[in-house]
Amino acid sequence: MSKKAWGGRFEAQPEDWVDDFNASIDFDKNLIDQDIQGSIAHATMLANQHIISQDDAKTIIEGLKEIQVDAHQNKIEFKASLEDIHLNIEHELIQRVGEVGGKLHTGRSRNDQVATDMHLYTKEEVLEIIELIKSLQQTILKIANTHIDTIMPGYTHLQRAQPISFAHHIMTYFWMLERDKSRFQDSIKRIDISPLGAAALSGTTHPIDRHETQSLLNFSAIYENSLDAVSDRDYIVETLHNISLTMVHLSRFSEEIIFWSTDEAKFITLSDAFSTGSSIMPQKKNPDMAELIRGKVGRTTGHLMSMLVTLKGLPLAYNKDMQEDKEGLFDAIHTIKGSLKIFDGMLDTMTVNTDRLNETVTKDFSNATELADYLVSKNVPFRTAHEIVGKIVLDCINNGIYLLDVPLTDYQSYHQSIESDIYDYLKPENCLKRRKSYGSTGQDAVKHQLSVAEKLLKS
Repeated sequence: MSKKAWGGRFEAQPEDWVDDFNASIDFDKNLIDQDIQGSIAHATMLANQHIISQDDAKTIIEGLKEIQVDAHQNKIEFKASLEDIHLNIEHELIQRVGEVGGKLHTGRSRNDQVATDMHLYTKEEVLEIIELIKSLQQTILKIANTHIDTIMPGYTHLQRAQPISFAHHIMTYFWMLERDKSRFQDSIKRIDISPLGAAALSGTTHPIDRHETQSLLNFSAIYENSLDAVSDRDYIVETLHNISLTMVHLSRFSEEIIFWSTDEAKFITLSDAFSTGSSIMPQKKNPDMAELIRGKVGRTTGHLMSMLVTLKGLPLAYNKDMQEDKEGLFDAIHTIKGSLKIFDGMLDTMTVNTDRLNETVTKDFSNATELADYLVSKNVPFRTAHEIVGKIVLDCINNGIYLLDVPLTDYQSYHQSIESDIYDYLKPENCLKRRKSYGSTGQDAVKHQLSVAEKLLKS
């Protein structure tokens, strides 16, 4: 008799190296808890539907629970010759409880079994990712509340643009993460669907109750079409997309952290716990954690692209190509969870160099737009004001001074409407105070933004 669960019609067995290539046990052993959870639900339903006896179900379930405990204690040797987690567990079950273990597979296929495992796994992991995002948002919010009045230069094209609140800047990433969290939350309704009982592709002749296993596994919905149930990998693509986009946002934030921590900027100081040194340059303190997170976006984006290409052109229903859905998802989930934890700790322990930030906006021309707006308030057309301020800035650059250093008589030579109140008008702190439009960088607007954010997190 063949050693393969599917080997009855085969006269020859594959060589070991073919088994190794075909097997998925090296990575789908991550699904042991989900596989046993699904099998217990299936056995319970089989007994309740009188397809197997209650005694047989009890024997199977007790055997499965013992296998789960032993597997977590590394007491079970998983074999490539048994291909995957499903056949390894079934083989181990039969070894322990005898032929009754072979009844477990009644009315199901590895096709709906693995789909069930992946739905359970993905839902569990996505819910954990959501909690990690919330934790990072809490840290961002805590920092923002401390730095409403801290002023920094805002940038466009990596050139200094206008003074902004440090709280306003860092809260941008709160809102990016809020959208990320929302996408993950929305995806749950497409993940939380039970495929169990669809069998290979067409259902089963046994009088199973798919709604019972749906309930036992706490799925909120059930696939209406058995072909769709075993061939759907949309939820994996969607999860990989959501992971990739969140990682892109973390990468953008990492780039800010990397720049802010340079000697040229000195906006922040990272904790030694989230930095590394150089093997040759004793003075170095490198933002390696931020750089690693920035670099890992390549992995997660690659997994998304790989999954999309794998699915392209696949006919219904199940194909062996779909075995490729796991490694990328497992790695992407591991990557984003680690990145969120590291980022949270890195932000929570960093020092914001408030004095340095406030100093920077007194030694640049980020208040130039304020001067143009001042002239507009004196009934000067904005385009005319823009040209006048451009000439003033150029003269300042040539003379090595800034707008607050220009004598009043010189200002009045550019335009007679400029008065002594211009100096208060151009102070960075006053630049912020005048920003009162909804969602702007003014202190009052930022405080309102923070209150909205706090309510969101509490809800």
